[in-house]
Amino acid sequence: MSDGQTRRVLSVIVCGAGPASAIETFVKLAHDRGWVVQVIATPAALEFFDSAAVEELTGKPVRSEYGKPGDPRSAIPDAIIVAAATYNTINKWAHGISDTYALGVLAETTGLGVPIVVLPFVNSALAGRQPFRRSVEALRSEGVHILLGPGGIEPHAPRAGDDLIGTFPWQLALEEAHRLIRSKSAHA
Repeated sequence: MSDGQTRRVLSVIVCGAGPASAIETFVKLAHDRGWVVQVIATPAALEFFDSAAVEELTGKPVRSEYGKPGDPRSAIPDAIIVAAATYNTINKWAHGISDTYALGVLAETTGLGVPIVVLPFVNSALAGRQPFRRSVEALRSEGVHILLGPGGIEPHAPRAGDDLIGTFPWQLALEEAHRLIRSKSAHA
């Protein structure tokens, strides 16, 4: 268990990038740290992993679309991790675009005090672009913790992402979420 009597809820928003194929590894790491995990996938991410296997592992449906009125709702999370966050998701989120369920969750939650940690997966050509840098800066100014740069993810060379899937540092996002939860509890 983490920090006390009840298990904390972690929403994991997974994007359509190579590391999404290892989302089960991330869920297991989060479970080992005492989190109850619910997975939200961008439509592109659904092609990268076995939703049924993730649902069996979490005991919860993988959400990628809005539910109908009266459908069961996801639990309100204690923290959100966006991994592996793509260039597209980061830019759309920063610009207020909410054209998927995952972006809708992020748009509604940003700035509400729920810790949000982003573990990007972008190449250096995309990360160097002004629109992306402005998006990262805008999200950080709203309190989003983007683990990009020293101590976080360093952008990889274009076309080299496949080589990094097995070593994607999921634990960095979990450590940051845990740190933010502890800090929030200490200031409550």
